[in-house]
Amino acid sequence: MLFPKNFLWGAASSAYQIEGSPLADGGGASIWDTFSHKKGATYQGATGDIAADAYHRFADDIKLMAQMGLQVYRFSISWARVDPRGTGEFNGAGFDYYSRVIDACLENNIQPFVTLYHWELPQSLEDNGGWLNRDTAAAFARYAAECVARFGDRVKNFIVLNEPQCSAKLGYGNGVHAPGLTLDARHVFTVFHNLNLAYGMAVTAMRSVKSNISIGIATTGKLCYPATESDADIEAARRETFTLDDGWAFSHNMALDPIVLGRYPTCENHEIEPFISAVTADDLAIINQRPDFIGLNIYNGLEICAGDGGEPEYVKRCDGFAMTATKWPVTPRVMDYPVRFIAERYNLPVYITENGQSCNDRIFQDGAVHDPDRIDFLATYLENLSKAIAAGTDVRGYMHWCLTDNYEWNEGYKERFGLIYIDYPTQRRILKDSAKWYAEFISKA
Repeated sequence: MLFPKNFLWGAASSAYQIEGSPLADGGGASIWDTFSHKKGATYQGATGDIAADAYHRFADDIKLMAQMGLQVYRFSISWARVDPRGTGEFNGAGFDYYSRVIDACLENNIQPFVTLYHWELPQSLEDNGGWLNRDTAAAFARYAAECVARFGDRVKNFIVLNEPQCSAKLGYGNGVHAPGLTLDARHVFTVFHNLNLAYGMAVTAMRSVKSNISIGIATTGKLCYPATESDADIEAARRETFTLDDGWAFSHNMALDPIVLGRYPTCENHEIEPFISAVTADDLAIINQRPDFIGLNIYNGLEICAGDGGEPEYVKRCDGFAMTATKWPVTPRVMDYPVRFIAERYNLPVYITENGQSCNDRIFQDGAVHDPDRIDFLATYLENLSKAIAAGTDVRGYMHWCLTDNYEWNEGYKERFGLIYIDYPTQRRILKDSAKWYAEFISKA
């Protein structure tokens, strides 16, 4: 495997999933504070009240990152912690916390990649309609500009939104994520559109504060890889990656097309066609703020072959197909052609901003955490990423999800994605075998 000399290696996390103490020092309630405390909303009623206690232990975690040789830490600022009611009455103590995190990164020669929205919407804004309300986009832009004003001297890379697909569909469509609403396609599209508006408004506001920062978005969704190296299969996989279907909300191009290309995807005879047709040119002009990079959150993909007339056909997974602990399929080839497809379509550099797998991790009798399946996952996915780079794709970094075990949203603490094991009763940290493997890999890359 060959990677460029300036390639950045790191790990990622998000505020609500690791920090705990969400209301400390004047912080406000987010939609996840409210949702996770609703009976039956999460696995075993788990909340992020303590999580991995990174609010108090971040310095130790960052030292472990330095010990591993990581060069990048992607973490999120909780909007609710620094702007408790979403009104622009900012909480200085909340900003001070993130300032300490940034300083700790820099002191350990780790670049901070700061995500501005990883789903920590202030509950007070949700009470006024949340992402169904266009005013939320303007409030977000104000908050984003404030983050740049306070941190732009030390942070060069900002990710505006994380996975608007999940915010829209999981939060407002099927209700498994906060705020837990089950709305129709028209309303889910409204949420998605307002998130896209928030991106555009925020980028404009951020660049007006500081022009030499680098701004991106982290997106997720359907990715398809070809069954063979034939031109027909490759073209079928490319076409299907960008075709809207019943899972339209989980399409990368629902965010990236309007942001980069200034238009929503073509969707003739689709349920959302009337809503897309009603979007004004003025709105598209607001959204169409070309980012400096695209972040891709990649876990698995779909195998495609060319059928009659070159039409894409899904290849059925074989019996006993490899699965992670979350029962997500293991598909290393998703890190090759699909990454090429995204980079080619949008002509922008790419970072892998999330990639990893949940394992049934435990502390063994020797006191260590052995996770050979995660090591194999990393090795095979990175091997395929190196193929995309060898083919000329401009991939500039890889950030493993997650740095530590964390609160996995509605799944609570059932899933362990971390390189670092968290013994939740004691909050003790243990470097898993995969962390040691990753450290050695980085040292030789």
